Amino acid sequence: MPFHGPELIIVLVIALLVFGPKKLPEMGGAIGKSIKEFKRGMTELTSGKDKDDEPKAPTTPQMSLDEIEREIASKKAAASEASQPEVEVSRKESTVE
Repeated sequence: MPFHGPELIIVLVIALLVFGPKKLPEMGGAIGKSIKEFKRGMTELTSGKDKDDEPKAPTTPQMSLDEIEREIASKKAAASEASQPEVEVSRKESTVE
């Protein structure tokens, strides 16, 4: 049911009389945003079915197994270095007593 020229003018005049000249632009913007969000939601729903069938591409670069092993080894080494001075201090205290 498309509106033609005279019908559209009549609807706009009635809206202007009911809501006033200050509220009409605000309402138009709100209606435009609502329509935009509705269209975006509908495209997400319809394209979401197609995207589920396809494998998803990784968003972050994947690390190789060697890189992961090196990172784990470096973290273990850092953790053991951090804990060793505490052990040495407690040994010194025990020999002093």
